[in-house]
Amino acid sequence: MRPPLLFAAVALWAQQAMPPPKRFEPKPPPEQPLAFHHKTHAGAGVKCLDCHAIKPPGDRAGFPAEAVCMGCHASIKKDSPEIAKLAAFAKEKKPVPWVRVYKLPKTVYFSHEVHVKQAKADCAECHGPVAERTAVGLEKSIHMPACMSCHDRFQAPNKCDLCHDTH
Repeated sequence: MRPPLLFAAVALWAQQAMPPPKRFEPKPPPEQPLAFHHKTHAGAGVKCLDCHAIKPPGDRAGFPAEAVCMGCHASIKKDSPEIAKLAAFAKEKKPVPWVRVYKLPKTVYFSHEVHVKQAKADCAECHGPVAERTAVGLEKSIHMPACMSCHDRFQAPNKCDLCHDTH
């Protein structure tokens, strides 16, 4: 068998051996330690990157320090029970133990720096219309076919080693 023909046969066999991709099922918002309303904050003009700063190496869009939140909430809704909980975390200098909604497998590298800051992708591309939600659930698929489809739509590279360590 010639190498190109062998490659085609192996590729066909692998394709038949792979199970069909699982259908994406959205998940409701998890219970969080504090009620946080993205819609309210977005309506007040707060942008994603105002709270979710992307720090080097750029693989995460982090959470704001509780003291940052208290910069506004020392005077805005300060009598709210949820803000009282936030104030307690800030006073104790403890981070709020937020429950992550989107989590990639360890075999995947994703750069918020590249997608958001360099390619100017809107956060809603991966996370859904968060600014319209009071609570955030797993709304969009972050499985490989969804990512590759997005890369195709925006004519971005789709090489394996872009997201996976091939060594």
